[in-house]
Amino acid sequence: MSMVSDDPRMAGSELIFFRVFFVIAALWNFAGAAPGLIDSAGMFAREFGRPLTDPVMVAVYRGAWGTALLYGFGFLMVAYNPLRHSGIVAMGGAGKALFALNLFHMRQNGWTSDFAIVVIAGDVLFVAIFLAYFFRLKRLGVTIM
Repeated sequence: MSMVSDDPRMAGSELIFFRVFFVIAALWNFAGAAPGLIDSAGMFAREFGRPLTDPVMVAVYRGAWGTALLYGFGFLMVAYNPLRHSGIVAMGGAGKALFALNLFHMRQNGWTSDFAIVVIAGDVLFVAIFLAYFFRLKRLGVTIM
């Protein structure tokens, strides 16, 4: 299959922009998921500034990073064909928005380390560009979901 879109509604630099952007979104997810899965307790300590010792909570936290890993693969699918996989972006964007809001609330209550600010800012930036992506799809007449 060609990496060039067969759909003329999005072509050229715009198509390249969204492809690169969704590859970056995937890498962002992989960058969190890899240490979150490999060393869940260490990642938790970096993010929340306290140890994670309860084995059940380690499993729950690791599961959350597993979800982030799956969305990373989903964003790679979107990068391949940005006009086709908007449902993945909707679910991933909702997840990022809700996670950022929850992490912000936790940060406001002093429950996280300063590292959480990086995660919040990154996810907010991705959500903003996801929204721009949806507005662009709507203007192109692409059915969303």
